[in-house]
Amino acid sequence: MAMIKFDIKPVDRTMQADIQRKIDNLNKPKGSLGRLEELAMQVCLIQQTLEPSLAHPCHLLLGGDHGIEREGVSVSPREVTWQQMINFTRGGGGVNMFCRQHGFKLRIVDVGVDYDLSSVPGIIDRKIARGTKDFLYEPAMTEEEFNQAIQIGSDLVDDCIAEGCRILSIGEMGIGNTSPSSIWMHLFGGIPLDECIGAGAGLNDEGIRHKYAILSKALSSYTYSSLHTPHSTLLTPLRYFGGFEMIAAIGAMLRTAERHLIILIDGFIMTACAVAAIKLYPTSQDYMIFTHCGDESGHKRMLDIVGAKPLLHLGLRLGEGTGALCAFPIIDSAIRMVNEMNNFDNAKITKYF
Repeated sequence: MAMIKFDIKPVDRTMQADIQRKIDNLNKPKGSLGRLEELAMQVCLIQQTLEPSLAHPCHLLLGGDHGIEREGVSVSPREVTWQQMINFTRGGGGVNMFCRQHGFKLRIVDVGVDYDLSSVPGIIDRKIARGTKDFLYEPAMTEEEFNQAIQIGSDLVDDCIAEGCRILSIGEMGIGNTSPSSIWMHLFGGIPLDECIGAGAGLNDEGIRHKYAILSKALSSYTYSSLHTPHSTLLTPLRYFGGFEMIAAIGAMLRTAERHLIILIDGFIMTACAVAAIKLYPTSQDYMIFTHCGDESGHKRMLDIVGAKPLLHLGLRLGEGTGALCAFPIIDSAIRMVNEMNNFDNAKITKYF
C-alpha cells in the first residue's frame, strides 16, 4: 500500500548553543523557568531563529463518522457529529470559545460526516464518504480513500501556511473515534487491549465491557485477514481501523512537520494520530508539543509510547483540540520570555553563575 511521501528532516541543531546562551543570559537564575525554557529552545530550533514567532495560529477541526459506532461502542449517537459541526459554525462549542480567547483561526472541515453539510456556511467540504465502513466486518476505508484523507490533511496545512501560520493545532469531531484510537494504542504500543479502552464520551462499566468484546472480535478478524495480504505493514492498521478525520489529522501533522511549523497535540484521539505519525516518520516528533493528558483511560500510557511530556493535566475529555488551545498561553509565555526578558548586561545585574 503506497502513501504520498513526506520529506521530514530533523530540526537543525546548529543553533542550539546560541539559543541556550541567550536563554541563560536572561536576567533570571539559570534554568529557573523550567519547561518554559525547554519550549523556547524547541520553538527556536523549529523556526531556526533567536526571535521566534507564534504568528497567525490556526486550529483545524476535522469531522468524520465511524462505521464501528453502529455496534454500540459509544454512548453518543452518530447524529451528534453533524449536530456539533453545525453548532461550531455558530460559535457555540468549547473549541469556539478557546479559539476566540487565544486568537486562533478556526477551520471546520467535513472529511467524512454522515450528513450533507455542503450547504452549511462555515464548513469546508472535503467529504470523502459519509462515514467509514464498519471495521468489525471489513476495512474502514479503501487505499484510495486513505490516500485522499492524507492529502486533504496536507493541503489544509498549506492553506494555513499561505496565510502566515507558524503554529497549528488539530482537533476532531467523530462519534466512536476512541475505538480506533484504542486499537492503534494496542497495536503500536504492545499494550493489552483491555488497558486501552476507556469510557469515551461516558460509557458505564457494562458499556466498556461491550466495547471490549466488539473491538476484540474486530481485532481477531483483522489478524486473520492481515495474514493473507501482501502488505500487513503499519499502513494497514491505519486504513483498517482509522476514521477519515484521523487519517487527515495524520496527513496534517506530517505536512506541518515537513514545513517546519509547531504542532500542538491534544487528547486521546489526536495522541493516537501523533503516535501513528511518529511511527511513520520518527523525525516528525521534533515539531510536536504535547499539550495535555486527559482522563481517558490509557492516555498517559499512550503518551509514554513516544516519551511525551504533556504540559497540562486538566482532566479534559471533550476532544475538539481544546487542551491544545488551553495550553497555548504557556507556549506564548515561553516565546515572550526569550523575546522580551532583559539580559544581565542590559539590566546591569551581576551575573552570578
